[in-house]
Amino acid sequence: MTTQSQAGSDNRGGAGTDTLTVTDNRTGQTYELDITDGTVRAMDLRRMKVSDEDFGLMTYDPAFTNTASCRSAITYIDGDNGVLEYRGYPIEQLCQESTYLEVAYLLVFGQLPTETELDQWVHDITVHTFVHENIKDFMNGFRHDAHPMGMLLGSVGALSTFYPEANRIKDAQNREIQTIRLIAKMPTLAAFAFRHAMGQPYVYPDNDLSYPGNFLSMMYKMTELRYEPDPRLERALDVLFILHADHEQNCSTNAVRAVGSSQVDPYSAVAAGVAALYGPLHGGANEAVLRMLRRIGSKQNIPDFLQGVKDGNERLMGFGHRVYKNYDPRARIIRKHIDDVFEVRGKSPLLEIATELEKRAMDDDYFVSRKLYPNVDYYSGLIYEALGLPVSMFPVMFAIPRTSGWIAQWLEMVVDSEQRIARPRQIYTGAREQDYVPVDRR
Repeated sequence: MTTQSQAGSDNRGGAGTDTLTVTDNRTGQTYELDITDGTVRAMDLRRMKVSDEDFGLMTYDPAFTNTASCRSAITYIDGDNGVLEYRGYPIEQLCQESTYLEVAYLLVFGQLPTETELDQWVHDITVHTFVHENIKDFMNGFRHDAHPMGMLLGSVGALSTFYPEANRIKDAQNREIQTIRLIAKMPTLAAFAFRHAMGQPYVYPDNDLSYPGNFLSMMYKMTELRYEPDPRLERALDVLFILHADHEQNCSTNAVRAVGSSQVDPYSAVAAGVAALYGPLHGGANEAVLRMLRRIGSKQNIPDFLQGVKDGNERLMGFGHRVYKNYDPRARIIRKHIDDVFEVRGKSPLLEIATELEKRAMDDDYFVSRKLYPNVDYYSGLIYEALGLPVSMFPVMFAIPRTSGWIAQWLEMVVDSEQRIARPRQIYTGAREQDYVPVDRR
């Protein structure tokens, strides 16, 4: 098959004026395909057949590395230039000027709130942070050594049984209250999972605290009458939440959309996102960074380690990204808040190793030429460790803020007229037309 473009550049405006001419060398027939937003529709390829009985041409794209499954107005990423925007707003500005709950409103509703809208939003989230008392019994059913992410996965899914009306997904008002509940209750479920894993009693939400301050209280409050979060930790956690709020069509977001396409309730769809984030290639990447830094041991061992990476004997964790071919903008922002956290919690010896490793890698053309720059996971694990969290809690810390992105993506999908139930095709490679053999003759 040969292809040629009929226009000098692809159409970013969506008018469909550009085309692609494709000649099928099997039949000699030529087809003209519309190019819209730099894409051709996969179904247009089905017109290309060798006979009337032929199914038509399909594309083969394992892991969807070059397939757009939706149109979205939520998150924009320019991986070559290290750009990340939520609804058009640069991540740098949002982390500097905004709060996580304001960003969550932006993701969900598509615009920054007025002061009145923000006050109401924060109020609504705050008063819905409590969970049903039966959730405590549900949590207590887990073993003492259960993984916190497994507990979060189960409890998020269980919320659908507490709010059975959530399956009325065509009702806009119903969708909004479930959105508020999910964003509000996720930190509570996460903190309960942590306290269960630590063998400590659960701490109820404190409605006088901010979103990140309340989470810190539910995690760390002991015998004091009232937990007073350190504002530096509070702000660092808020910034981390902003950075992790959404990241386009990653593995967990794709899972939320795929499961949500069956028109299931949002709790079940978001539980699918939690399950995807549970995997070490997604939510567990920052844990791998810490293991790497500990294995390096000291700054003196960095040259030998980097040589081991070049020789294929070591892996440089926290560098490189499927999308970013430049410095991950989230990593730059996290780096600015590390000192604040260590000022409160004490400096980690791993920070020196991490800083020197980054410096040496960025001075080495081997890594720069391969576009291996630090990503968001490189420093986030150091902050979580400084907060006294076990590595099993790292993906849970990821899931809390990502909830707003997941639910924003789900809300967008529900009203998208082009979306249907997810049903990828396959290329069958197995046996055909085999005759059954009775068991006594096998």
